[in-house]
Amino acid sequence: MLLAGLGMWSQALDSNRVLELAAGRSAKALAGARALVQMLEKAQGLDEEGRLAAVNDFYNRRIQFRDDQEVWGVVDYWASPLETLEKGRGDCEDYAIAKYFSLLALGLEPAQLRLVYVRAMLDGRPQAHMVLAYYAQPQSEPLILDNLQSQVRPASVRTDLSPVFSFNSEGLWSGVAGAPAGNPTARLSQWRDALGKARAEGF
Repeated sequence: MLLAGLGMWSQALDSNRVLELAAGRSAKALAGARALVQMLEKAQGLDEEGRLAAVNDFYNRRIQFRDDQEVWGVVDYWASPLETLEKGRGDCEDYAIAKYFSLLALGLEPAQLRLVYVRAMLDGRPQAHMVLAYYAQPQSEPLILDNLQSQVRPASVRTDLSPVFSFNSEGLWSGVAGAPAGNPTARLSQWRDALGKARAEGF
């Protein structure tokens, strides 16, 4: 069993449950779940930045970027980690969600992690995008985990990103600083659904 972060999602990652549910879905889901559990077990011995790199690399290598219309047949769908592993494909929200729960399973606190909706400059024009930000301390400069970048890099280096709002399982913020702007599960129904699915999967 892997130790998870404290707070709302304080629990051990139920690896047996993850594997059992994956086996009931498909061979591809089981292979993805086994690879995830193995990666998390190896990453336990690393420091926090090492854990960030391990999780970022795992999903960036394993998941192919595809939009929700192609993967799910709908305009916008926020997949759980197991759903993303089974499909082997996903969009920016799916990468960020999977990385968030994987890092909680490695012992990071929810307060250290925020999913950040940004405007990213891609091919010379701004596009909607989502990344995961890690804060070593509340006032620290965040490190950015991004499916568009192989390396975890400080936010100050990512001048191509302009934050719009951020959230985690504990709060919702305008931009990435200041007082919380509300309950994320009340205002973001897709996030509430993703939380529920991930919890049911053993995260």
